[in-house]
Amino acid sequence: MSEWWTYSLSDFLMFSARSYWRLTELTNRDLWPAQLVALAAGIVVLGCMARADARAQRIAYLLLGAGWAWVGWAYHLQRYADINTGAPYFAAAFALQALLLWLCALRPRIVAASRLRRWSGLLVGGAGVLAYPLLAPVDGHGWSRAEVFAIVPDPTAVATLGALLALRAHWLAWIVPLAWCATSSATLMELRLWQAWVPAACAVLAITAGLAARRQGRALSSTAGSPT
Repeated sequence: MSEWWTYSLSDFLMFSARSYWRLTELTNRDLWPAQLVALAAGIVVLGCMARADARAQRIAYLLLGAGWAWVGWAYHLQRYADINTGAPYFAAAFALQALLLWLCALRPRIVAASRLRRWSGLLVGGAGVLAYPLLAPVDGHGWSRAEVFAIVPDPTAVATLGALLALRAHWLAWIVPLAWCATSSATLMELRLWQAWVPAACAVLAITAGLAARRQGRALSSTAGSPT
């Protein structure tokens, strides 16, 4: 028996790119017209990110949490588990993220986010809600392969990272979305799909913008606190 370190991710993949996209097609077919409701919810989240008062934050977190709970059950447990034995663990992680987001709704951040944080968050969030469904036709496929926020995992995680950035969420709420983006990018890379770079790039952008906003905030605080 080979040593464990000799294995690569491809040794654990139990499905092909064709099976992956077929799963997306079947999910869209089975859940239609839930995609319209999910897109509407995503647009509401983007609007809440732009306002970012306490009420808007609560609405955004509640909707995001519902999206994570739904994807964990309807996608991972009910469908992805048919081709990936790790899907129940993914479902548990998505349920945990839903709980974290609902907890964030109980204690929204009162301090307004900086312009850099908010606009970067809207950019990443918009990629998850509005741009992700367009990747399928860009790739030359029909809308049956469109990946929709709160229907499949990748756009859900990306949109959530944008919201967490814009709403200045606690760092604990970042762990599962970042972990999923890394997992998904690695999986898609092994499947030789060009979409592999999208969740990774969005995650890097969110992290970079968050760190830049924090540094900017510290610089402004130091300037305000220095004697004149």
